[in-house]
Amino acid sequence: MEMVTRQKTRVVHIGGVPIGGGHPIVIQSMTNTDTRNVAATVAQIHALQEAGCEIARVAVPDMEAAAALKEIKRQITIPLVADIHFDYRLALESVAGGVDKLRINPGNIGDGLRLQKVAEAAKTAEIPIRVGVNGGSLEKEIMTKYGMSPEALAESALRNVSMLEKYGFNNIVVSVKASNVQLMLDAHKILAKRLSYPLHIGLTEAGTPYRGTIHSAVGIGALLAMGIGDTIRVSLAGDPVQEIRPAREILTALGLRGFGVTVIACPSCGRTNIDVGGLATEIEARLTHINKPITVAVMGCVVNGPGEAREADIGVAGGSGVGALFRKGEIVRKVFVDEIVDAIVDEVENLTNTNDE
Repeated sequence: MEMVTRQKTRVVHIGGVPIGGGHPIVIQSMTNTDTRNVAATVAQIHALQEAGCEIARVAVPDMEAAAALKEIKRQITIPLVADIHFDYRLALESVAGGVDKLRINPGNIGDGLRLQKVAEAAKTAEIPIRVGVNGGSLEKEIMTKYGMSPEALAESALRNVSMLEKYGFNNIVVSVKASNVQLMLDAHKILAKRLSYPLHIGLTEAGTPYRGTIHSAVGIGALLAMGIGDTIRVSLAGDPVQEIRPAREILTALGLRGFGVTVIACPSCGRTNIDVGGLATEIEARLTHINKPITVAVMGCVVNGPGEAREADIGVAGGSGVGALFRKGEIVRKVFVDEIVDAIVDEVENLTNTNDE
């Protein structure tokens, strides 16, 4: 059950994936391979998909990259998004290559006629356009009027949405990104009041996996808690596969989606008689094959263990040389410490098999 009341937005289809309108929030990422290298790009998209990515975006810096999209698209099964800057002809070539969505920044795509050609091509192909605005490419007149501010980001997005609408195009997704969490939050609050299009949310240039994960969790999590957002990306420097797990955890934490086993563990104290961190890590690794949303608790002692984790499906509370195994807060048996991991894995697999019957 969702813990958050989401704002209702229009439904937009990206390939076979619907977003908006109350559909599940979708996880996206972007490759960092040379798109002209089809094999490398396809391999990374497959790795992203295996990790749980549901929509993949690729950079299209030149015509050679645009020409590679058709073959990339042929070899993957999740929707493909072409990321376009500056040259509208790259967008037209990407549409011809069969992409499922365009991401453009109208502020740097050129004059109205060029944008109109892109809109017409996307409309004919029946694919959406994401109006992607970020702090590094705002129009000069907007910067002069507002400076770097939430109002500047929001006005740029609204202006460019209205331009597409003027050309009869309304199959639109919107994003406004910044590296500053508060700036991003405030800009989305403005847009959420003025647009009904689906919003793709996230920070840009969030940073290293450590910093970027924390800042993204704060920014994305805050917006989702307000009901704002239909797709998300946790942007991290490095291997994009690292982006998927934090995105899933953010959605899980807010009760918006469930992805396999969630292992909760106490921070430990002087009463702890088991290696909570080590056991939790090993249990988590052993249960990555489970896709059903199941909660497992690893607690350091029996003083508060079953009580504090009574909502967990399966759990263990450490004792002197043994662990008390419990289900939904009720102790069912004791196991030796060296049997805890196997016992938990067996319980989870039995629970999964029972639910399947």
